[in-house]
Amino acid sequence: MKKIDLHVHSLVSDGSFTPGELAVHAKEQGLAAFALTDHDVIAGSDEAAAAAEKAGVEFINGMELTADFQGLKIHVVCLGFDAQNPAFQAMYKKIRAIKEGRIEDIIEFVRRKGLDISLEKVQEFTYKGLLDRYAVMRYLVSLHLYDRAQPLWDNYLDPAVVEMGLNFNITAEEALPIIHEAGGITSLAHFHKNIGLGSLDNRQQQEQAIVELHRLGLDGMERFYPNYSAEDEEFAAQMIQKYDLLPTGGTDFHGTNRPGIEMGTGMNGNIAVPYDFFRGVKERLGK
Repeated sequence: MKKIDLHVHSLVSDGSFTPGELAVHAKEQGLAAFALTDHDVIAGSDEAAAAAEKAGVEFINGMELTADFQGLKIHVVCLGFDAQNPAFQAMYKKIRAIKEGRIEDIIEFVRRKGLDISLEKVQEFTYKGLLDRYAVMRYLVSLHLYDRAQPLWDNYLDPAVVEMGLNFNITAEEALPIIHEAGGITSLAHFHKNIGLGSLDNRQQQEQAIVELHRLGLDGMERFYPNYSAEDEEFAAQMIQKYDLLPTGGTDFHGTNRPGIEMGTGMNGNIAVPYDFFRGVKERLGK
């Protein structure tokens, strides 16, 4: 069976591979296709696309969008959109303003926590000059404080964002229609996590949220994800069938920043996303 991965991160956000290295790695992993879905940034798309073509791997552009929805924070995998579309560009400027906002203050917050950090040191970890929260994270990763990146968010970056009142995002109500206007499709990522629908009380509430998101323009949801329980996987399958959602799936690969997750295969080979999902996305996009 030909396999794909529609949820992958590079060092343009919080992964450890360059966009080009991801294409090579996809080929090494035997993948037929992949999507680059960095958090709220598309700066790596061209590099990944060129490297994928050279490696002989199919590629689709993407972004994992952070959105606020009914008091929740959710992640939405956006695929195949026209990045030059005026409506998308206007929204993207808003998103980037959030992610690049008050970086010097965030650095000062982290410094007060006792770490050796400065604006000059962080600037060495920018990608194409993007000075954002992920540049701060990459510098902190270089300090080797932990064996993965998540504690850096938990202990330093997220508390800084909360203290400064920056813990807000574009809304799902605004974002989902714009991705459609730009010709793309949208899929709910890791619904079971707290960045998702995991904090809701029960499956009925989760289903109601999915119905409302679908009404707003959500096309699909992740059918496969590395740490879904058997019950999570069954629920995802039920929702996809019941509401005719587009199935997607991926590993949420972050390289060495999230050990134990491999591109294309997840945790100890526990997932395999079929090529039919990629074909379905392309058909929905009209490509």
